[in-house]
Amino acid sequence: MNLALAPETLARWQFGITTVYHFLFVPLTISLAAITAGLETAWVRTGKEKYFHATKFWGKLFLINIAMGVVTGIVQEFQFGMNWSDYSRFVGDVFGAPLAMEALLAFFFESTFIGLWIFGWDKLPKKIHCACIWIVAVGTILSSYFILAANSWMQHPVGYTIDQATGKARLTDIWAVLTQNTTMVVVLHTLTAAFLTGAAFVVGVSSFHLWRAKRKQIRGEELGEKQRKQLPAMLVSLRVGLVVAVIAGLGTAVNGDELGKVMFEQQPMKMAAAEALWETQTPAPFSVFAVGDVSKGHNSVEIEVPGLLSFLAHNNFSEAVPGINDIAAQEAARYGGDPQDYIPSIFMTFWGFRLMIGFGMTSFVAALIGLWTTRKKFWLAPGLRTAENEIPRLMLTRTREMSPFFTKWSWRIGILTMGLPLIANSFGWIFTEMGRQPWAVYGLMKTGDAVSPGVSQGEVIASMTVFTLLYAILAVVEVKLLVKYGKAGPDTDERPPAKDPRLRLPSGGAGGAGQPEDADKPMTFAY
Repeated sequence: MNLALAPETLARWQFGITTVYHFLFVPLTISLAAITAGLETAWVRTGKEKYFHATKFWGKLFLINIAMGVVTGIVQEFQFGMNWSDYSRFVGDVFGAPLAMEALLAFFFESTFIGLWIFGWDKLPKKIHCACIWIVAVGTILSSYFILAANSWMQHPVGYTIDQATGKARLTDIWAVLTQNTTMVVVLHTLTAAFLTGAAFVVGVSSFHLWRAKRKQIRGEELGEKQRKQLPAMLVSLRVGLVVAVIAGLGTAVNGDELGKVMFEQQPMKMAAAEALWETQTPAPFSVFAVGDVSKGHNSVEIEVPGLLSFLAHNNFSEAVPGINDIAAQEAARYGGDPQDYIPSIFMTFWGFRLMIGFGMTSFVAALIGLWTTRKKFWLAPGLRTAENEIPRLMLTRTREMSPFFTKWSWRIGILTMGLPLIANSFGWIFTEMGRQPWAVYGLMKTGDAVSPGVSQGEVIASMTVFTLLYAILAVVEVKLLVKYGKAGPDTDERPPAKDPRLRLPSGGAGGAGQPEDADKPMTFAY
């Protein structure tokens, strides 16, 4: 049988396709929930309609995204029984514990309170309604925490023992699984990357609306009433997105460095492969860029920073960093087999690592520049007044001082930036999982031993084809919905609900003066 079409290889392709696709939604869900909660908090505290309209707008996009995330996420867990049954049998007692906690605790948090938030706008007091979306935001973070704890256990297994009678892994310390250093740094790195992703999305959509308004201003055209009313919400959204992107981008870089140090200790092969460092070097340089086949050694043209890899690994610029060949020989001596069996795809790990950093940090730098250039607010045309009798102040509009090229491309960069963290996230997961090979659970189970023995080549091809086509259809639906509602902007005709819906008084009728409009009525069904 052609090795490229072996069930193990196909199962890995299927899991990779579904995981990368699913993770496009996860960071947006986490970040948009918190950003929406922050904007609603601002509305509750100030009563300003721009915060209400921004809350409703981003909340709508958040709901579209989380619905797709739930649908695509369900497939992930099914695959453990479909294609990876030997893995599930061996480590299910350990790996399944944090996943069960995610479903029973975090997911119920999200699903319960998101329903209250959706349907409670005119039913709940403002502060309680705002608390619902905060609980949803906490639920999304808890959900990611438990799932990342399970994945971190695959990277660095702790808190378990091997049952001598069955040969299976048994959980002995759930606290160790949830709080080991791998889990903590992975969670921090993933969450900050998620907030960078959501912030870039907010900046991109806001930039689209603001540039559309600015373009009309430059042409001397009048803005419609709806567009004028949308500007305050888009302005505050832009500023919030830029601030969150800068903070999250800085956090991603800092805890990414810490994660790298942990990986150098726990999975030295992954980090040596990320640098394509074939031989041990003292000190070890870091390649910013390389031309040539890195999988054949450092025989290519490179741009290197001397000693930087030593610093990333050990916090000093002079210590030795072990190379791929030495690490492979050590693992072969420890676990058996040929040293070549322990070398992952150097091409994927080397470039995946750099593309992750490159796309992520480009988005951070763009946000940093945007935050600096929007530190002052400049007046729009005096006639653009809102219903609040305010003049919207549009950032990056120094038309007399800036060239048309700069003002045009500054907005376009803001729009294009929204996709960069999504690409960085995808390459980050590809690097993380490809760099761990040949291990499914590092040091315990190889990927070849984890696949379902009864699944044939044809069955995996069929399921992978179905899932890929289904996900392609869902991608079209997702993009169309986001584009439709994103381009429409906030619904400024919608009025904020009363301060406390329970105290609304009727204008007349059978309720009588002083009776709440939503007074208790006879129940039609109860159990």
